Amino acid sequence: MAQVSLEQIQRTVQGALLAHGAEAFAAAEVARAVAAAEAVGNKICGLYYVESYCLQLKSGRVKGGVTPTVSTPRSGSVHVDAHFGFAQPAFAYGLPVALDAARQAGIASLAVGHAHTCTSLGYFTEQIARAGFIGVGFTNASPIVAAPGGKTRVIGTNPIAFSVPDGAGGIAMQFDQSTTTVALGKITMAKAAGETIPEGWAVDAEGNPTTDPAQAIAGSLVSMGGYKGWGFGLMAEILAAGLTGGVLSREVKPLKAPEGAPHDLGQYYIVIDPSTAPDFAEKMETLSAAATADEGARMPGQNKARMDPVEVADAVWAQMLALATPAG
Repeated sequence: MAQVSLEQIQRTVQGALLAHGAEAFAAAEVARAVAAAEAVGNKICGLYYVESYCLQLKSGRVKGGVTPTVSTPRSGSVHVDAHFGFAQPAFAYGLPVALDAARQAGIASLAVGHAHTCTSLGYFTEQIARAGFIGVGFTNASPIVAAPGGKTRVIGTNPIAFSVPDGAGGIAMQFDQSTTTVALGKITMAKAAGETIPEGWAVDAEGNPTTDPAQAIAGSLVSMGGYKGWGFGLMAEILAAGLTGGVLSREVKPLKAPEGAPHDLGQYYIVIDPSTAPDFAEKMETLSAAATADEGARMPGQNKARMDPVEVADAVWAQMLALATPAG
């Protein structure tokens, strides 16, 4: 395993994206997100995706040279058209406008449409919370989830993220989770490693429980909590596709496929100004104290440690360096 600094990761990923056709701002924003994921051990949303980003830049599945367009159809409604480019620069364009709208109205929505996968949704809601606002985020993905009792894929893993400020520029609470029992990436990584998966994660193409990751990928993931998680997944689908101009999950090809139509996904955020409440800070302090009273207990996402440097598999780091080396 290689020990690699976050600065090295960010610089190398940025170089790889530039070498494959991304313009400077987009490459920098995506590289920053990759490094942030690796810093907290979220490898599924980190370097794991970089090769596919590069291949999709070359094939045109993601557009590396577009400039996002921001519009405000209503005073509390901010829309960003990513123009089939990366989600990270599109969010960066829209966030200041959405924060200003929330300051004025107390609440605002930020809808990012026609975007590439955003990978870690909590990366974005965390930025909202660090600016002093409550952030709620939703997105959809390629279809891998059937309705409980069914076998036809309808929606994606459709994550939901929620981040709350601590009043001092930090995070009081954050969760970022798929609405399935596990994220699809854990199953694809198990398949690549030749490992089995626990029963209860997925069903095969006939709707039967399976521990074989290949059969799970050909079948369907299981919603967390059965029909309860299915309902949350549908909620994310309606907001992420219905309010952003993006497509339904069933129209999205596998996210890492090097060629094909652009992802055309949506990400939908709600930005809430807690200063409109009379005692938000006090309530959060009381709640946090109660949740952490027992030894080892904590609020979700609280005091999450960032690693720097991080461990990267030798083969993965060699691949990153090769991708960052200009051809010829």
